[in-house]
Amino acid sequence: MADPTPDTWRRVDAYLTELLVGHDPALDQAVEDQNQAGLPAIEVAPVNGKLLHLVARMSGARRVLEIGTLGAYSTIWLARALPEDGRVVTIEAEPRNADIARANLDRAGVGDRVDILLGRGADVLPTLEGGESFDLVFIDADKESNTIYLDWAARLGHPGTIVMVDNAVRGGEVANPATENPQIIGVQRGLEMLGRDPRFDATALQTLDAKGYDGIALALVV
Repeated sequence: MADPTPDTWRRVDAYLTELLVGHDPALDQAVEDQNQAGLPAIEVAPVNGKLLHLVARMSGARRVLEIGTLGAYSTIWLARALPEDGRVVTIEAEPRNADIARANLDRAGVGDRVDILLGRGADVLPTLEGGESFDLVFIDADKESNTIYLDWAARLGHPGTIVMVDNAVRGGEVANPATENPQIIGVQRGLEMLGRDPRFDATALQTLDAKGYDGIALALVV
């Protein structure tokens, strides 16, 4: 079997996206508005957005916590997976991003089931303590804070809460012990925490999609 090339995996990703995800005007416009506003193109790939959606549905999640909203592409996928009484709480550090996200959520028809909390995750997460627990947590923010976010995912979750961490491979650099990149180090520390912290049972998968070579970590709060 031949090793994949960038051309091959992008062609396969396009095939899978067309076959299994399709096109949605609200989602497509959310990405377009995000790009037009100059936000970084770091939203999840369509196949991964569908994965988030299916995991939320299959798990019966009612309350979802998202750390890192950006333009709300993944938020829309998650909100659409919830029952009528479901809620997504999403945290965004940049006010401009939050404004774009709110417009995208409202246009997609899910704005009424999403709360956007403005501020840095490390500052906002403690304010959620004591409230109703979350059934699914999606972490896709600054990688240097992954251990902080994972700690709060366990504290704000319950046994059975699913935790998903995006960008877990970073083009293979996660396996580089000599890296000095703080983002890569943050990913490494997060994975090490998932491997040793008794609150989690976890694995991680490498991915090749429209966003390139990366991966996602999946954990269960035990």
